[in-house]
Amino acid sequence: METFFASGHAVDFVLAVLAVELIVLLRRGWSLRDALAMLLPAALMLLGLRAALTGAGWVWVALPLALSLPVHLLDLARRRARQS
Repeated sequence: METFFASGHAVDFVLAVLAVELIVLLRRGWSLRDALAMLLPAALMLLGLRAALTGAGWVWVALPLALSLPVHLLDLARRRARQS
């Protein structure tokens, strides 16, 4: 199990689950834009986690984590605008 996590394959598995979720959302009638807006912050955080688990430099850990916040805020703003 330690090797599974240290190699980053655990994150790869969760990213695959996110890809399946994207397919399910698209089949349920979500637009690609809406589905990606919702899932992208999670994918970015997972990429940061994968970088940390595999010993990548701090920039490769920090960059996707830092990008996940503005992407998440944009998604929230889009959702709020639709409700108004």
